[in-house]
Amino acid sequence: MGFIQITKSNIETEHICCALGAKQYEHAVSEKKKWLTERMDEGLVFYRLDERAKVFIEYLPAEMAWVPIEAPNYMYINCLWVSGRHKNTGYAKQLLDYCRNDAINRGMDGIVHIVGKKKYPYLSDGRFFEHIGFEIVDQVEPYFQLMALTWNKHVVPSFKKQVKTFSGDEGITIYYTVQCPFAVGILEELRKIAENKNVPFKTIRITTKEKAQNSPTIWTTFGLFYNGKFITHEIISPNKFDKLLTKLLTQG
Repeated sequence: MGFIQITKSNIETEHICCALGAKQYEHAVSEKKKWLTERMDEGLVFYRLDERAKVFIEYLPAEMAWVPIEAPNYMYINCLWVSGRHKNTGYAKQLLDYCRNDAINRGMDGIVHIVGKKKYPYLSDGRFFEHIGFEIVDQVEPYFQLMALTWNKHVVPSFKKQVKTFSGDEGITIYYTVQCPFAVGILEELRKIAENKNVPFKTIRITTKEKAQNSPTIWTTFGLFYNGKFITHEIISPNKFDKLLTKLLTQG
């Protein structure tokens, strides 16, 4: 089974894996497709398995990436997702080979990707990347790690300083982009829960790569803060958010 590249010429007629089959996220998927189309002019590449499955890679030059990292002349992987019955098929390595060969052909020095210290929702497991030669080059508590596969060691990639020093507003603040349909689709439900508990609730949509690269949240797709403290990158369900907020209020 082969892969196809999603381009500006076919993106309107091809699925992009995210929220596949979820009718409630149709508008958010359209937003994601618009975001991808705009990024393709900046070097973004999207490959997926040629069937209705969540098997894909999305990457672009790190200078253009919507994350707060310093990684000049590296390729940045936005997302590598191989789900369900397609796991352990070699698809992840094949997709990474597309990325590596592309980076080499563009004269880049390596590839970077943000992973978790262990398995977390929406984050890659660092053990897989370590197995294929990536190394940890920087990390930020509570669980973010920056991994790099390098063939020309001119620069050591790193997280930007502001992600380690941020302090923000009272209540809930969520930073997000339209990179993930799930993030866009869930916000109003979370707002209602916070309002019912009389907790200030604010969302900040990151709309440019400059804002993303200078944001306080590492995972710019979704970053939830409470009273200025980072809580989670997980695009959280309403039920889970309700329980989390109750816990945070109890702790004071």
